[in-house]
Amino acid sequence: MKKSLIAMAAAITVTGIGVNSVSAATYKVQEGDSLWSISHNEGTTVDHLKELNNLSSDIILPNQTLALDAQGAEEIYKVKAGDSLWDIARAYNVTIKQLKEWNKLDSETIHPGQELHIQVKNKVGDKSEPQSETTQTTAPVQSVKAQPVQTNDEQAGKEMTVTATAYTASCNGCSGVTATGIDLNKNPNQKVIAVDPKVIPLGSKVHVEGYGTAIAGDTGGAIKGNKIDLFMPSKSDASKFGVRSVKIKILN
Repeated sequence: MKKSLIAMAAAITVTGIGVNSVSAATYKVQEGDSLWSISHNEGTTVDHLKELNNLSSDIILPNQTLALDAQGAEEIYKVKAGDSLWDIARAYNVTIKQLKEWNKLDSETIHPGQELHIQVKNKVGDKSEPQSETTQTTAPVQSVKAQPVQTNDEQAGKEMTVTATAYTASCNGCSGVTATGIDLNKNPNQKVIAVDPKVIPLGSKVHVEGYGTAIAGDTGGAIKGNKIDLFMPSKSDASKFGVRSVKIKILN
């Protein structure tokens, strides 16, 4: 999918150090995009995108502009003897790849006195003196709190009992497009379930007792934990289903 990334920088002067303000990268939503597909392509999460853009739901519209990263600052770091890109990346909580991209480096070779541009929105503590790997005796920074994301492969074969409800796309104000971009109005026979992505990864194939094999292709504000919502083409079918406990198996 062709992406439309925009990155802008505006220079300001700060006494004592050279710092530039850096605006967040953005993405222009295209037809068929979803928060899930954008987060997957950009290496982030749906929750992170919603938080950055103050979204209360997963609904996005074509030509809408989404921030991909928080606004931060750029700091100039002067390389010292014994430094490596690995040391600096770890100290500033960034990746070696990012350091190379920001500084247009073709290799990981750096030299004392070299100035590196670092976007420090994730900076933790004082990084003016990062230690080299050979002399480091304690971790230079505290680890950043992060929640592990379970992948489809890790979940494959898992069986569980969940609370199931049903929903339909033909309701007032409903777009009919799922969080992963499936148009349910155009595909009324598609078996789709709404899930909590922390429990069942989006994009998984899931066998649901009494429903069949479905795609975990949607989310919902009330779908948290061991709950799923089954898509049904008609309101009457959804109403008849009610609330049930069903057994499911994540296939992949």
